Amino acid sequence: MELEFKELKEAIEEVELVDAHGHNLVALDSSFPFVGTFSEANGDALTFAPHSLSFKRNLREIAQLYGTQVSLEAIEEHRKTSGLDSFTTKCFQEARISALLIDDGLKLDKKHDIEWHRNFVPFVGRVLRIETLAEQILDEECPDASSWSLDSFTRAFCWFTLTDVTLVPEIVALKTIAAYRSGLDIDTHVSKEVAEKGLAEVLQAGSPVRIGNKGLIDYIVTCCLELAERCDLPLQIHTGFGDRDLDLRLSNPLHLRSLLEDKRFAKCRIVLLHAAYPFSKEASFLSSVYTQVYLDFGLAVPKLSVHGMVSSVKELLDLAPTKKVMFSTDGYASPETYYLGAKKAREIIFLVLRDACASGDLLLMEAIDAAKDIFSRNSIEFYKLNLNTNSSTPRSIISPTVEMKEPDVQEDSSSFVRIIWVDTSGQQRCRAVHAHRFNKSVKKNGVGLTVVTMGMTSFADGPAEESNLTGVGEIRLIPDLSTKQTIPWTKQESMVLADMYLKPGEAWEYCPRETLRRVTKVLKDEFDLVMNAGFENEFYILKNVVREGKEEYVPFDFGPYCSASSFDAASQIFHDIVPALESLNITVEQFHAESGKGQFELSLGHTVSSHAADNLVYTREVIRSVSRKHGLLATFVPKYDLCDIGSGSHVHLSLWKNGENVFPASDKSSSLGISSIGEEFMAGVLFHLPSIVAIIAPLPNSYDRLQPNTWSGAFHCWGKENREAAIRTASPPGCPDGIFTNFEIKSFDGSANPHLGLAAIMAAGIDGLRRHLKLPSPIDVNPADVAATLSRLPESLSEAVEALDKDEVLHELLGQKLVVAIKAVRKSEVEYYSKNPDAYKQLIHRY
Repeated sequence: MELEFKELKEAIEEVELVDAHGHNLVALDSSFPFVGTFSEANGDALTFAPHSLSFKRNLREIAQLYGTQVSLEAIEEHRKTSGLDSFTTKCFQEARISALLIDDGLKLDKKHDIEWHRNFVPFVGRVLRIETLAEQILDEECPDASSWSLDSFTRAFCWFTLTDVTLVPEIVALKTIAAYRSGLDIDTHVSKEVAEKGLAEVLQAGSPVRIGNKGLIDYIVTCCLELAERCDLPLQIHTGFGDRDLDLRLSNPLHLRSLLEDKRFAKCRIVLLHAAYPFSKEASFLSSVYTQVYLDFGLAVPKLSVHGMVSSVKELLDLAPTKKVMFSTDGYASPETYYLGAKKAREIIFLVLRDACASGDLLLMEAIDAAKDIFSRNSIEFYKLNLNTNSSTPRSIISPTVEMKEPDVQEDSSSFVRIIWVDTSGQQRCRAVHAHRFNKSVKKNGVGLTVVTMGMTSFADGPAEESNLTGVGEIRLIPDLSTKQTIPWTKQESMVLADMYLKPGEAWEYCPRETLRRVTKVLKDEFDLVMNAGFENEFYILKNVVREGKEEYVPFDFGPYCSASSFDAASQIFHDIVPALESLNITVEQFHAESGKGQFELSLGHTVSSHAADNLVYTREVIRSVSRKHGLLATFVPKYDLCDIGSGSHVHLSLWKNGENVFPASDKSSSLGISSIGEEFMAGVLFHLPSIVAIIAPLPNSYDRLQPNTWSGAFHCWGKENREAAIRTASPPGCPDGIFTNFEIKSFDGSANPHLGLAAIMAAGIDGLRRHLKLPSPIDVNPADVAATLSRLPESLSEAVEALDKDEVLHELLGQKLVVAIKAVRKSEVEYYSKNPDAYKQLIHRY
């Protein structure tokens, strides 16, 4: 089973962690006992800690890390001789934590400040513990207890909280430990009289102040909720187990129901810490029914036995969406707690997600996506962190927003969010709004967009005739916040992909992303299959020159296919492109110089189709924008120079079921090397390919590329590893001979809308599965050599549109109105470029 889930294990091992909850480390001469980092016990109870399952396991883990004998004494001696900086560096390097959020309200002897921790972790944020702040205010601001009233305390508490949040940019969350003090049955309507009486009781107890009165704590938490809502900060709530101070009976998160039902705080983002252990099931339920509730499993990992860790995380995922579960270590005092928390979390999440795949709850790619969400992406989104990548370093650097009033980007006069969509002609367009407006309204309500945008052509920003789309009418362009990313090449800005809605909750039938989702659902519902896709992006890099007083764009290099010298010439560009893509969680498998002058290819890893299409949009943005910053122009035009080789966006496709690729044959008995499911699906694609090319090769210029002997797939045929066939089955290194893991479509090019293209391919495959289509014999020679026995794919866009016009399957599955608009745009393209044959030269500025 381990080999079957190798890809999942590798993804979990490689992901850099966002540790969303920890505490300060202490000096070596701190009075805090090192053995205390292995247990929640203290005092005499700590003497029994070495006999717990987790202690014995964790001791072995640390001894292995340091190369010492397996004993507490040997490890402590190693710590003394190595020095704090040395073994702290080792622990954090091995943990691979890129961001750490510290609650510095935990009282520890000789603890280091937050700034010190930045020596070991790229970004360290601060979590403001409200009870600690309140106690400091009462102790330090006016030590005379008689001078405090509830009103004066409230003003001071709110003022200090808002001042800290405004002036200390590293504050990313608030936190309450009410569970430790009076329990989680918080009355958010506590009366002023009750709170006033509670304050008096606390002050009468003397200094140092310790707030334990339930009425006062409920009042402070209510104030905190109001401040969190006002500042758009999340609130961490301690739930479940902890040290002896805590009454476990009162830390069950179900006690929070009245707080969660309070409509005043319905938008306050809340995270329940520590898997709420042993109330993990209860926490899972709350996150499933309350929009604002998220979960964190720090402390439960690694303080429990392996069985306890696995069962608690599994219980969290019984009901909780994977988008709502976050990683933390709850590390404290010693760096070993961070190392153990990270190491065991990777192991436990692998076991849990592996079992979810084996039981059919998740597909493999869904499990990989869930792991990335849990370990990093969920926290980045929840805590409004900006992910910034410095190309000079291999690690991701995470930094928070400077202004905490609104999330995601700095809100100054130059802060913008680009809302991106791709139209019917494959052009990537965007609307930009100020970050403040985006955060206040656009991320929920979107921006208005005229319906004609899905009827525009590559040559004019106006409606194509017969598209039925005009300047009358408007839809809402609503951001998909799961795709929101910091722009790597201009880090003050963000970008997000958008869906098209008639009104909230009602998708527009012309929306490309919704079209792909809809067809994906058909494939899943009818056949329990998921289609994965991976794109190879070919493009030219051009430079601007002036000849005889006229500007023109020419290749910036003239090397041949896979030329090392061409790679050297483009090396600095790729040193910016690749880290930028990786910062967007886009996997780059390889890149090289292509056959054209100044042409390159960059291949992306495969993933589920919706993500693959999104990744392709962002990849084009990155390549073009980074090239522009180098003073160059990158273009994905299918045939930039009619005398040179064309550029494609070849797509590799596979079929997955329950986390397993079911496209290849299970053994060598298949003459085709693919499964019956794979054959039927691919046969459907081959059958419909003449009409599909009207969508994946959308310009007249596309057909200048689709020519024999150019590796573009000009003939209507397929072959095994035949790069001249329109479709080839592929067998990556390591696969058994004669077995093929995916198939490639050569005719897809860089001017195509990726969502519509994949939707059309998937629709054709669905038809193949429904009708149990079979493949013809493969072509094992250059199709041009047997051209008399084969049909060409459409040799012009006009022919492709004719084929699409007759294709009832694509009309049905893509949507009749959308196909009408596509055909109208294509017909306009044909008419215009037939009258203006040189106009294609301007396409480098559009694609």
